Amino acid sequence: MNLSLLVILPFLTSLVVLLCRGFKQVRAVAATGAALQVGLGLALLCFYWNQRVSGNTGLMLFQEDHVWYAPLQIHYHTGVDGISVAMILLTSLIVLAGVLVSWNIEKLSKEFFFLLLLLSVGAYGFFISLDLFTLFFFLELAVIPKFMLIVIWGSGNKEYSAMKLVLMLMAGSALVFVGLTGIYFHSATADGMHSFDLLRIAQMNIPVETQKLFFPFIFIGFGIFAALFPFHTWVPDGHSSAPTAASMFLAGISMKLGGYGCLRVATFLLPAAAHYYSGIIVLLSAIAILYGAFATMMQTDLKYINAYSSISHCGFVLLGIGMLTKTAITGAVMQMVSHGLMTALFFACIGMIYDRTHTRTVAKLGGLLKVMPFISTAFVLAGLCSLGLPGLSGFVAEVTVFMGSWEHADGFYRWATIAACSSIVVTAVYILRAVGQAIMGPVGQDHFRSLKDAGWNERLAVTILVIGIVAVGVAPFWLNNLIAPASEAILHTSEAIMHR
Repeated sequence: MNLSLLVILPFLTSLVVLLCRGFKQVRAVAATGAALQVGLGLALLCFYWNQRVSGNTGLMLFQEDHVWYAPLQIHYHTGVDGISVAMILLTSLIVLAGVLVSWNIEKLSKEFFFLLLLLSVGAYGFFISLDLFTLFFFLELAVIPKFMLIVIWGSGNKEYSAMKLVLMLMAGSALVFVGLTGIYFHSATADGMHSFDLLRIAQMNIPVETQKLFFPFIFIGFGIFAALFPFHTWVPDGHSSAPTAASMFLAGISMKLGGYGCLRVATFLLPAAAHYYSGIIVLLSAIAILYGAFATMMQTDLKYINAYSSISHCGFVLLGIGMLTKTAITGAVMQMVSHGLMTALFFACIGMIYDRTHTRTVAKLGGLLKVMPFISTAFVLAGLCSLGLPGLSGFVAEVTVFMGSWEHADGFYRWATIAACSSIVVTAVYILRAVGQAIMGPVGQDHFRSLKDAGWNERLAVTILVIGIVAVGVAPFWLNNLIAPASEAILHTSEAIMHR
């Protein structure tokens, strides 16, 4: 399968959107392009499984390599493993749901869908890149459009929020670039040539002191995208001011770029440093999990509740990576998929509620289940997934992280695991309280009784995300079998380098 289609399709769709005339034509083209992205994602999953079943044990499949800039050995080198395939499929589902939720945006609709589709180009390119420079290029492409989406279509203190988000993420990108440059200049081959090639660098024995020097740049840089404590402060402001589809993309996909980068680049290429700094990573992750949970309890705005809870849930991703066991890393990737679907569903429901009630304050809501049963049910499902109800993806992902974390025999790591587990109780408190006050009980205001429930486009968007959550929660083995070999390969390669 040609992986470049994943980049070409949304890019061409975004260009066609700019050529459209009329609101209906714009959204029809955007929806068609997004649906084709889902088709490509599913096709990639099938082709990938067929290759594995037929005995292809390569670390990366469907590789494509073209020289981009020969003097610096920059290549357009792409390929995927099971982790990449999972992230690509997640991206396609969220993009389609985001387009459907934004169906009625008439203000500069052409520009809105163009920027949204451009974000997906950056995400797909990032997940398939095997050249570090190309990976960084697509990372930047996935940052810039967010500023415009928030400033133009956002709400509240949107200028401040957009500037803070972009400055924080650009700071993370700068750290990543320093780290990648350091790796590049310490990746000389026998002929004296440096390389950005991820697979080639993974086979080199980079000195331990060099690894320790550049690992913090890369891990913290990507960690900023994944809400690493204490660099998480952009998350609440950015999510709360962004339009619904942008919030879905930010939490569902952009934060996953950080987790993927921490795993694919920092941990895979600098294994000795990953083991050296693992205690610090686990400590910061445990703090983020507990801090995010307790901070969520203090929130009264639905978007802030979901934003702060995302800090807590993304902490499980970094916790699993920091534990450096196969089960924990597999759980971290499953958590990325689960949180992406769950938080996208949450933001979609919150956006629907706000569009109808014109408030996100929990105390001003109430009784929505009586007047908007479909939206309210979807909101409850997202909440139950967040608190880890068995049968939904949140339970499977978090339990896998906990099991993998407990495999680490060191006492400090086990205490960190126990601390992370305790957040489940706090999560249950703020989720049940928000659901009880906003969804259950008597109707909060009289004019709520005339509110309309979800339209066909909103129902379809919700259904897509719910199917993903249930598919992982009820039958997690397909996702585990997709991810686990890639997790094992990362650890095996890392251990082989460390024991040379």
